[in-house]
Amino acid sequence: MIDLYIYRSIDLYTSHLRDWNLELSRTEPSVRLPPVASPCNILRCNSDFVAATFDLGSSGLGGGGAGPSGGAGPSHGAGPGRGAGPGRGAVNAGYCGALRSYASCTARTARSCRGDLTYHAAAQGIQDLLEQHACPGAGPTARPRPPPPAPRPPAGDACVYEEGFLERGGRAPRYVHCGVFGDPHVRTFGDDFQSCAVRGAWPAIDNEYLYVQVTSSPVRGGANGHYTALTKVTVILKSWAPCTEQLLYTAELDNVPAAFADGSVSGGRGGRGGRGPLISSTDPGRHAAIHAAHIGTLLVVRQSGRSLGLSVRTPRAIARAFAPERDLQLCVWGCPPSQRLPPPAAAGRGAAAAAHCSALLPVRDVYQQACVADLLASGELNASRAAVAALADARGMLGGEARLHLLPPRPAATPPPVPAEAGPLVGVALVRLGLLVLGVRAVL
Repeated sequence: MIDLYIYRSIDLYTSHLRDWNLELSRTEPSVRLPPVASPCNILRCNSDFVAATFDLGSSGLGGGGAGPSGGAGPSHGAGPGRGAGPGRGAVNAGYCGALRSYASCTARTARSCRGDLTYHAAAQGIQDLLEQHACPGAGPTARPRPPPPAPRPPAGDACVYEEGFLERGGRAPRYVHCGVFGDPHVRTFGDDFQSCAVRGAWPAIDNEYLYVQVTSSPVRGGANGHYTALTKVTVILKSWAPCTEQLLYTAELDNVPAAFADGSVSGGRGGRGGRGPLISSTDPGRHAAIHAAHIGTLLVVRQSGRSLGLSVRTPRAIARAFAPERDLQLCVWGCPPSQRLPPPAAAGRGAAAAAHCSALLPVRDVYQQACVADLLASGELNASRAAVAALADARGMLGGEARLHLLPPRPAATPPPVPAEAGPLVGVALVRLGLLVLGVRAVL
């Protein structure tokens, strides 16, 4: 069994502190927080670290593991989650190199980030992870972050992403998948899986080519008279000459149109083959599929029971084409740590819900767990349809079973100590962070 503490520990520190800053500014107006326009570039360091460790494994993956909320699980090996990854030595060497680069980046920002809570939390978290992995202080560092995909492919049809990529690189692009559904649950591009307490509108994807926003709202029903469900999905395909003009698509509960907002079912000029973005539907009013050939992306919006679901398949290069300041994307990092929910209880009503979901979803994975959570929250049997539909979409987008099933995370471990040198304000924030920080583990 091979497992690693992952880079998301740092992300948990910084993301939670941003949430805490927002709460503090509302409840204690007299406290002055660092201005948004600060010259501190710690978010760039964070983003470069995420990019450098993108291929070294992720939390909450199939075959075991844990989401950023803190569980741990067995390694992949030959399990159903993923194929075998690189050896432990190679992964740890790459991880240590990324940590050294991260430490160097934060050191360069020390002067401009003095007094910035995010900076101090990141600096402390880096030292913790260097010690946990027994990383030597000197050694190779991570390679610089690659630039975003070129906007105008030099070969192939610029408006058919796969053709241009194949002609330039001699191979097909690598695809990633994201799903948002139910009460709501998120499967990220990195195969993390989380159940979230988020309400209102949240960006799921925000890159150079595409913007997708999901809205979670209270719906009547459930033990408390209401539960939270995905009720609106907004998609903006950004203008990209010569392939497409900007296109807007909006779906709401009980209204999933098979057309863009202007009434068209296709848009743009589509290059030599005339293949611009298209919309199709197998169940008008409840299902829509948006095919964006110029970025090789498929988006599926469907209604299941009293909830909408979103599934996305996109090339990895497209998913990663965003600026560092766009650091809130559900499909990239999941929901903020303070908004993540624990797995549902297995006893009492949970046992009956588990029996129902097991009949629909025989594999004991995160989709079965999400099904149980939705049944308990809503009290309605048709709430199980969201997880069933999400699994079906994932199967089609991932092209088989190899990466399909992600095993549920285990409970969190012990929280880290409060770093005294970070100052009293940071210490208070890290105490409130509690179990969400150091219990995170990753698997190959």
